Amino acid sequence: MSKSVYTEEYHRFRKMLIAARKAANLTQAELSTKLQHPQSYVSKYERGERRLDLIEFLEVAEALEIDPIDFIQTLIESQKEK
Repeated sequence: MSKSVYTEEYHRFRKMLIAARKAANLTQAELSTKLQHPQSYVSKYERGERRLDLIEFLEVAEALEIDPIDFIQTLIESQKEK
């Protein structure tokens, strides 16, 4: 299993996070404020320059007010459709 941010699976993960942020009507700057990180933190994981670990993902999910389990299930289902 590759650890690269350049895998198709991680690309889908990033696109889903971007879609969730936009669905929450938040800019990167607004989300970064909720996360108490600089805006570049959000920008870097959205562009694939930085990977999120599990704890960071859970923090992002909480800030976006999304259910992390539902998010992961949707990700898994999208990988099956591949």
